[in-house]
Amino acid sequence: MATPFDILNRMREGRTLTAAEVRAVVDGAASGSWTDVQLAALLMAAAMRGLDGDETRELTLAMLESGDQWALAKDFGPLVDKHSTGGVGDTVSLIALPLLASCGVPAAKLTGRALGHSGGTADKLESIPGVCLELDRAGTLDLLDRFGMAIGIATAGIAPADKRLYGLRDRTSTVSSIPLVVGSILSKKLALGASGIVFDVKIGNGAFFPDARDTRSLASSLVEISAACGTPADYVLSDMNQPLGRWVGHAAEVREALDCLTGDGDARLLEVVTAICRKAARLVGRELSPREIDSAIGSGTALQKLVDWADAQGARPGWVDSLDLAPVEAVVTASGSGFLAAVDCRRIGNAFADACRPERDPHRIDHAVALRYDVRLGQRVERGQELVRLYVRRDPELLQREVAAALVIGQEIEPPAAVME
Repeated sequence: MATPFDILNRMREGRTLTAAEVRAVVDGAASGSWTDVQLAALLMAAAMRGLDGDETRELTLAMLESGDQWALAKDFGPLVDKHSTGGVGDTVSLIALPLLASCGVPAAKLTGRALGHSGGTADKLESIPGVCLELDRAGTLDLLDRFGMAIGIATAGIAPADKRLYGLRDRTSTVSSIPLVVGSILSKKLALGASGIVFDVKIGNGAFFPDARDTRSLASSLVEISAACGTPADYVLSDMNQPLGRWVGHAAEVREALDCLTGDGDARLLEVVTAICRKAARLVGRELSPREIDSAIGSGTALQKLVDWADAQGARPGWVDSLDLAPVEAVVTASGSGFLAAVDCRRIGNAFADACRPERDPHRIDHAVALRYDVRLGQRVERGQELVRLYVRRDPELLQREVAAALVIGQEIEPPAAVME
């Protein structure tokens, strides 16, 4: 059996690792037989020389097999999973899953928390008073049987090797390695055991990878490696050069999801939701028309799915009307007349992330803090016009400055499409 020294030497020489060697690394991460120093060296080597498709597949499978595998489709039948690479004002999951369920396409996902400038679906859903997202396999199957949808947070038993490797990637500047990103995402996604996965891959300055080539490489790699591991997948490239919806904020984005499901949603947001739903349905042999999606919204069935799911997850009676916004309001206005020519979406996301954490405590979130984004790229604005409204608990000056600095008024531009691919 190859030792850590043997494997690191092979990586240093630029040689491809065998399946057994990749699994030895992952087993060592899970068991503790590989030290942090050895794993850090391995991660840096992987980030610098890259991993080929076979190595990435073996890494994914080994991390998957280091923990629990729910294999939901085996017992439930065809269902889809959905994953976003993260962004600002991204409310897609909260809308797409109840829409799919109401159209007869069961959907489930294990979701995560905020990461850097990107909001976390789990954090948003926990703004619903009483909701509990801790689910085991049996509980997930029960929700699927009752409502055709389930959303929970990943348990400690899923891909434990990835948890250790991810922690080291964060400390060794190897977070942005595409093969390592793919292995990390898929080891958790495949553990759910859906029939197919649709990826909402964000592109633009607020995306995980600001470089468009890296984003496209990530999208194709996710689909290719997922298929190589036995699960069909597809992707949508959606714009993240500005917040996706009209709201940024935990409770505010749940409110926006409810609005969308009543037919009062933002057009760009609904365009992305529709693309995600249609591609997800195709993965299980269904063809959803825009008319079917509109009907699910117009009839109120999709809205009822979300409400019923939340109620079953412990939401308190009357929660729909209790998603309050923070009481202190302030506005960001246009510094001059012209067109909204650019938005530093990442800067807005980071500013919001700081504003919603009291005293920057990473374990506490003020769900009521929010931004309402009232303008779109390419839109004509006049000096003094309100562009963004802030809802905070205390002095809004810092957030106001950061958001103002993120908005550039200039020459007319062609507005980016919501769905790029």
